[in-house]
Amino acid sequence: MRSLWMLVAAFLFACMGVLVKLSTDHFTSIELVFYRSLTGVAVIYIFVRYQRLPLRTNHWKTHCSRGLAGLGSLLMFFYCITELPLATAISLNYTWPLFMAIFSTFILREQLHWSMVFAIALGFAGIIFLLRPNFHDEHWIAALLGLASGFFAAIAYMNVKQLGNLGESEWRIVFYFTLISTLITGAWLLLTAFNPVTQQNFHLLIGIGLTATLAQLAMTRAYRTGTTLVVSSLGYSTVLFAGIWGIFIWNEILPPIAWLGMGMIILGGALSGFLGHKIMPRMR
Repeated sequence: MRSLWMLVAAFLFACMGVLVKLSTDHFTSIELVFYRSLTGVAVIYIFVRYQRLPLRTNHWKTHCSRGLAGLGSLLMFFYCITELPLATAISLNYTWPLFMAIFSTFILREQLHWSMVFAIALGFAGIIFLLRPNFHDEHWIAALLGLASGFFAAIAYMNVKQLGNLGESEWRIVFYFTLISTLITGAWLLLTAFNPVTQQNFHLLIGIGLTATLAQLAMTRAYRTGTTLVVSSLGYSTVLFAGIWGIFIWNEILPPIAWLGMGMIILGGALSGFLGHKIMPRMR
């Protein structure tokens, strides 16, 4: 039952995607990442101060690497959400286990088994089905950025693995990630411009920050107390929740071939996670 916390996290992540998409008429992707990160910094800082937990770290280089990779992934993911159907955007971002499997082979020098080759091939074949030839030309840039968000997410998760091996706690990892994201996007916006925050759009920003933070907490609890393979598989329910939200709110009726592609991405990613857990050290 503890693994079911991942369903809570998946639902909240899908809700965050909905709020991001609804906010596109008011804010840029950079602003949305800034406000999301700022809320996360505030919530975690209050928590660590209340619990009197230490924030000092000796691993700044790895934290910065994780922060930059995670920020790049988040910026591209939020942009992808604004341009593509919600379920499509989330499916492209969830290709990170496929990239993780590739990194494990070529960077960590893990042995590549044929079962893993099949899982990776299945996932990338799903991408071809999802981005079928009749995909609108104006959406190809967003689609490629969505795929790139999965690539950089895999790099970020590898850094999380390294930080965990160095003894860094999960809350400290998340704190420095949100802090780095807040500082960089905040500096970027100071050099450009902020869109006005009004009574009509303020609730969207609060909602994005709260759903993202609560989803992170629920996901952390699921991984800490549940069965790893069950939790990893349940994480893909975010795509299903996003698809349902897309139909009800924006009437995003995707063709069967797109759903087939998303199913292949999910299956390939889940197989990669399962095989990676059995064949190589856990990477997340």
